[in-house]
Amino acid sequence: METSVAESFRNGIVLITGSTGFLGKVLTEKLLRSCPVKYVVMLVRSKKELNANQRVANIYKQKLFDRICLEKPDFTKSIKVIEGNLEELSMGLSLNDFEWIVENVNFVFHCAATIKFNEPLDLASKINIQGTENLLALASKMKNLKGFVHVSTAYSHCPRNEIKEEYYKVPVTVTELKNKLIDNVPTSNIIENWPNTYTFTKAVTENVILTNENRLPISIFRPSIIGCTKSEPEPGWLENMNGPTGLVTGVMVGFLRTMPNIGSNITDMIPADYTVNALISVMWDTVNRHKQSNDVSLEAPKIYNYVSCVESPLSWGRYIREMHDQYYVAPPLQSMWYGFYIFYTNLIIGSILRFFLHRIPGAFMDLMLILSGKSPKMLRMYSKSEGMIDLLYEFSMRQWIFDNRNTRELWQSLSEDDKNEFRFSLKAFDWKSYIEAYYHGIRKHILNEDISNVEKALSKNYKLLRLHQLCVVLIILLIFHFCWMFIKYLF
Repeated sequence: METSVAESFRNGIVLITGSTGFLGKVLTEKLLRSCPVKYVVMLVRSKKELNANQRVANIYKQKLFDRICLEKPDFTKSIKVIEGNLEELSMGLSLNDFEWIVENVNFVFHCAATIKFNEPLDLASKINIQGTENLLALASKMKNLKGFVHVSTAYSHCPRNEIKEEYYKVPVTVTELKNKLIDNVPTSNIIENWPNTYTFTKAVTENVILTNENRLPISIFRPSIIGCTKSEPEPGWLENMNGPTGLVTGVMVGFLRTMPNIGSNITDMIPADYTVNALISVMWDTVNRHKQSNDVSLEAPKIYNYVSCVESPLSWGRYIREMHDQYYVAPPLQSMWYGFYIFYTNLIIGSILRFFLHRIPGAFMDLMLILSGKSPKMLRMYSKSEGMIDLLYEFSMRQWIFDNRNTRELWQSLSEDDKNEFRFSLKAFDWKSYIEAYYHGIRKHILNEDISNVEKALSKNYKLLRLHQLCVVLIILLIFHFCWMFIKYLF
């Protein structure tokens, strides 16, 4: 086996799909900073008015790349941008780019996917399934390919209660799925027990890889819920409102005030930098296993579940509670109301709470916006946010039993130096410091607030608290008044 994870990439050319996404950016930065690669090839499609090179140039300006700018100021010389689109025939590559990739690429990290839970099935299939098929076809032509890692999700087979590091049957083959889409078969009849098109298409894609008709040195990596970074390249880095981040941000600024009661359930959250370290280690293991097999195809591509619940479970209750502890220390300056929330377990009660705590205040604020000559937006924002909460409901209320034996064995196979450089074991993980970093990461990178405004924010939050308490007293008095009037009416 290679003596070092980093050394396995020496002078290698790494192709990354989805390099402009959250995970792809963290992966790109880590490879450039910690591995002696020759090039990282970023396969990027043009978007809106920006071409591929312009989009990548904007990425370098993000805080994520501050550390590598200091440590390796010329890191951009090791990046090659190629314009392409996974969904198109030959991936939209020019003939020169196609031939260059075939001749030179050694490693492929396939991170690109649509992660929208409510994506139409035909579009989700085109991106997640057809895109992967196109990439596999290209990889089969690569003359010097050493390893290919496909990023799936730990929830690809979420209809099951127990998810092991193995393949499971899906309701349809790729060919059958394409035919059903042509025949306009309703999505619900196709995906059966899957709660959304994202997890369903990921499950189908895994079975495409299972056949491994091209006999590639390939593995499947299944991460669970990816949160902010733990320490690299800085603690608390994140860039989007996906998953728990959106919920916490909404509560922090006083926008969201009611949500399902998920406190006792386990949230399977994993830090982004740990996830990337595990992903890079999976590639190292994939390359070594293929070498040891003397290039003879293995029985099936190996699967790695990367989850936290096995070694270091975290409850939603603790996550929310410790987030709120940080809120008392450094509330956001741009808060619209004092941060509070009411849990509900009954969906009917939830609808009532949403009406009184979201819709009525939202309608009032929209009215104020209209009177001030601005466009109303609050009710629309509440509708979108509540829709997101509903999409996440399945994953916050259910519990799964995960097996991650392959991932744990991979960790044990690393040298001590590699364990330090590519840390991903979650055994005895320090959730307290991570949640603190998560909170301040949201405050810094999502809300764009500096730590210097904390004193001003605390002063504003105190005023919002008093206003909140006044409203609560008024509501209680109104309830007593109506009850008293009702009793007088009866007697």
